[in-house]
Amino acid sequence: MTAGSRVAVIGASGAGKSTLLGVLDGSVTPTAGRVEVHGAEPAALRGRELRRLRARTGTVRQHLDLPGPLRVVHNVNAGRLGAWSTARAAWSLVRPQGTAEVRAALDRVDLADRLHERTDRLSGGQRQRVAVARLLVQRPDLVLADEPASALDPALADVVLSLLGELATEQDGALVAALHDPALALRHCDRVIGLDSGRIVLDAPASSLTVAGLEGFYGVVR
Repeated sequence: MTAGSRVAVIGASGAGKSTLLGVLDGSVTPTAGRVEVHGAEPAALRGRELRRLRARTGTVRQHLDLPGPLRVVHNVNAGRLGAWSTARAAWSLVRPQGTAEVRAALDRVDLADRLHERTDRLSGGQRQRVAVARLLVQRPDLVLADEPASALDPALADVVLSLLGELATEQDGALVAALHDPALALRHCDRVIGLDSGRIVLDAPASSLTVAGLEGFYGVVR
């Protein structure tokens, strides 16, 4: 992928979208073949090298990985743990660090007024936006998003995909997003990869595709 690439990964439930993203961030070990991210194989890295790679890779998972009892500011600051010392990370739980940057990130997802609220008191869509704000402060080179708009209304879904795409461009990196909405994929991505049972069955520029065609693709692989 080239700098600034925005890739949509589509397919029916169980097609392998989440597994692919897991292989890219090193949380899933491939059973065959090899994958390189930033010039290294995530599955072969350990310790500091793996932490360094993950600091450059930001992920929004379907289950979000947001500890509910923590305040929003702490969950957003988790995006900077790869760059902070253990001492600073621990102190930030007592006295949050970098709150101006956290508030700015939350403002971009329309949640600036929730800085000190417990995360488990937010709606599903609000928690999803907190996960996006966490990426905004992390500033990763590679953004991996697993259904980042699934709990959002159409307007907010467009806002979130735009933010993720802008982040990839700002960092001269790339966005890889697993998406179920074909219209969203075509509006925000320049390349579409379709999976069926872990196999690539579609790989084309978004400009060459139509919403109707992708809806038919979903119909074929279901």
